[in-house]
Amino acid sequence: MKSGISNPAASAVDAFTAEVIRSALVAITQEMKTNLMRTAYHTIIYEAEDFTVGLFDADGNTISIGLGLPMFVRGLSDAIKSKVAHWGKDNIKPGDILLTNDSYIMGSHLNHMIYTLPIFNDGELVAFSSSMAHWQDIGGQLGGVTRDIFSEGLQMPFVKHFREGVENPEITAIIKANVRVPERAMGDMRAQLASIRTGERRVMNILKRYGNQAFKDSIQLIYDQSEKLARAAVRQIPDGVYEAESFMDDDGVNHLKHIPIRVRVEVQGDQMTIDLSNVSPQVSGYYNSGVTAGRSAAEVVFKCITSPTLMPINDGSFRPLKIILPLGRVISAVKPAPVRVWMTVPMTVCDTLFRALAPACPERTMAGHYADLCTVNPHGFDPETGRFFWSHIGHPGGGWGAKHDEDGKNATVCLNDGDTHNAPVEATEAKNPIIVEHRSLRQDSGGPGKFRGGLGVSNEVRMRRRATIHAHVERTLCAPWGLHDGKDALANQIFITHKDGSVKTFETGKIHPTEIDNGDSFTIETGGGGGFWNPRERAAEQVLADVRSGYVSVDAARRDYGVAITQVGRRFELDMAATNGLRRAAIANSKLQIPN
Repeated sequence: MKSGISNPAASAVDAFTAEVIRSALVAITQEMKTNLMRTAYHTIIYEAEDFTVGLFDADGNTISIGLGLPMFVRGLSDAIKSKVAHWGKDNIKPGDILLTNDSYIMGSHLNHMIYTLPIFNDGELVAFSSSMAHWQDIGGQLGGVTRDIFSEGLQMPFVKHFREGVENPEITAIIKANVRVPERAMGDMRAQLASIRTGERRVMNILKRYGNQAFKDSIQLIYDQSEKLARAAVRQIPDGVYEAESFMDDDGVNHLKHIPIRVRVEVQGDQMTIDLSNVSPQVSGYYNSGVTAGRSAAEVVFKCITSPTLMPINDGSFRPLKIILPLGRVISAVKPAPVRVWMTVPMTVCDTLFRALAPACPERTMAGHYADLCTVNPHGFDPETGRFFWSHIGHPGGGWGAKHDEDGKNATVCLNDGDTHNAPVEATEAKNPIIVEHRSLRQDSGGPGKFRGGLGVSNEVRMRRRATIHAHVERTLCAPWGLHDGKDALANQIFITHKDGSVKTFETGKIHPTEIDNGDSFTIETGGGGGFWNPRERAAEQVLADVRSGYVSVDAARRDYGVAITQVGRRFELDMAATNGLRRAAIANSKLQIPN
């Protein structure tokens, strides 16, 4: 059977071929993701899914990113562009595998190792297949406060771990010498290599069928289509300048010295400018991130409000966006700033950008959410196994902010964490000397509103061995805010309960370090999401349903929503007469209408 294209390498692409290639790109990155998950050694990759994979054109522009961590969208692309600039295309050969974990290029901490494989066809560099994955240990200081990048672990500059298909054993030896459990690091490395080789094979199938030129033309068409849709969405937002601010608790070093977050968004026609130049300067503690993380935060919000469902995620979608972000800010830090907890500040930057845009396009924004990983790392020596243990207790989930027509999501990972999730309790207990006493929804944590914010989580973990714990819990002082008369949610918090029943609380959620005995427990309570619109406009029947579900207490129903609920036996009932009285009293000044 003859091909419909007599000379694929020289032909212009048609729309049908481009659409086939578009769908193939999405499928390829999904297969790369599945491959990595099924072969990785550590739970933070195969359970929590702290990684991403992607395909990039010969210049390093994003063709397709696997669904996963939104904050990695820019990190992979910028790392590849830097690798191309470092070596030059002529010095990148088939079979080379390029490695780096440069925090100031990829934007995140040293634990994120980036492996990149060039894809050649007929002697031409056509694309790159790449993966970024979180290695649990990369050497460096174990927990506690870091003051510079040098104490945070092994730094890999631009290196070729493989040259034309041959592994460099010296680089492998350097990595193994700098990590505490080499077999796990090597297992995760091999998983990443398998993933990017899968991407290479699948792209080669496309190239062999359609040719290099049709592939490249399809990519350009995808870029152009994505740009067109994004510009159309921006045009629907009223022209103007929109500003907002918030803050972080502190940097872990300067206690209770808030980190200000100030953002400015300007919309003109089909172009949006996000100005992050007034975000705090880089800080002494480890809450900094590289410039790529700041740009990613802006791009995440832009993607959410312009083309959230368009796949694959590619650089065409971001052509209408200009980002102003000078170096030296907390989200554009320069060496040697510490970056261990790099992901926290960009989450609140995203929240604050939504806050700024809420007056302009309330139907596309959401109220504030809990915006932190809320992680605790117990570690110590386990005499039962004779081995060192390092536990990662985090991602318990929390409340998302409500939207203009929808309640916020309960117990969901942060916006920036995308498809990541917490590890199953059974897996966590099997691999660590802990017992998860409970993981439950946190009543009354969602911000009241006509549409209620999502609920946070209460997660109590009891130690089965004596350990040292380090906690990284932010946004304990800056509660998730409501929008358009919606109310704030409860903030994140952490406390320790000793065996004798005494409870130790903390001014913020940063604990560095604290000894905890066998039998003691720590509890992470994540914040909820802010409410949207005035809570007295929420239908009384919806409030009753919330009370029956345990989301809202009887007292909060009366105080926040003006809804009177009585308990008859084990059943809650709505007292409509009392409710009408409560709401009429509130309506006298606010002129609200009681929903039917």
